[in-house]
Amino acid sequence: MKVLAFAASNSQNSINKMLATYAANLIKGAEIEVLDINDYEMPIFSDVREAQLGQPQQAQDFFKKLGEADAIIISYAEHNGSYTAAFKNLFDWTSRIDMKLYQNKPILMLATSPGPGGAASVLASAAGSAHYFAADVKATLSIPSFFDNFDVKKQVLTNRELNEKLQAAVALLSL
Repeated sequence: MKVLAFAASNSQNSINKMLATYAANLIKGAEIEVLDINDYEMPIFSDVREAQLGQPQQAQDFFKKLGEADAIIISYAEHNGSYTAAFKNLFDWTSRIDMKLYQNKPILMLATSPGPGGAASVLASAAGSAHYFAADVKATLSIPSFFDNFDVKKQVLTNRELNEKLQAAVALLSL
């Protein structure tokens, strides 16, 4: 099973990347690829730029990565209650290749933040629109107060209840 994991964040110290990586590593025997969306940086999307540039290679490469995966784990960072600008731009460019950019892949959608909200607003938005983009969302999970529930040095979710929920959610990707 090939699992693609990434944070919907361009932060070099992304807690969402830590969470997505941790979740992917819970899948026994999986081939895991963790993407950094900084590798897919493009000009801000507009129809004028699209007419000038066509489909940038970065968007084509990202679309191909999604298609090659057997399952996808995304952990969303929240900026002012919504997607990060970096992810939204990548999403916009890639969806112009094919609106069904998730290609009916089973997806686990996660989100976390340092605060008690756990980026739940962006997670709800992503999950609510996922079907329009051919995402087979198997589960969603918000992890609040990241630094209280995750040991950054050991790279492990320390909250037992949240860890059990995450393990159950990850298991749904294999069904």
